[in-house]
Amino acid sequence: MRKLRTLASPLKSSGYITTAAERGADLARIMDQSGHRDTRTVVGYIRRANAFKGHSGSGFL
Repeated sequence: MRKLRTLASPLKSSGYITTAAERGADLARIMDQSGHRDTRTVVGYIRRANAFKGHSGSGFL
């Protein structure tokens, strides 16, 4: 069960962060709610989520 919690925590964080960013939440507010202190981690989640938005091949993916 411990391994599941270890894996589930980052998955929940990334899901929350990407959803909040997509809905226009402020970075400081996202970090406050998720408990992250390093902006690089949060911005990394957001960048990965936005990687294919507006991509020319988006209709194929």
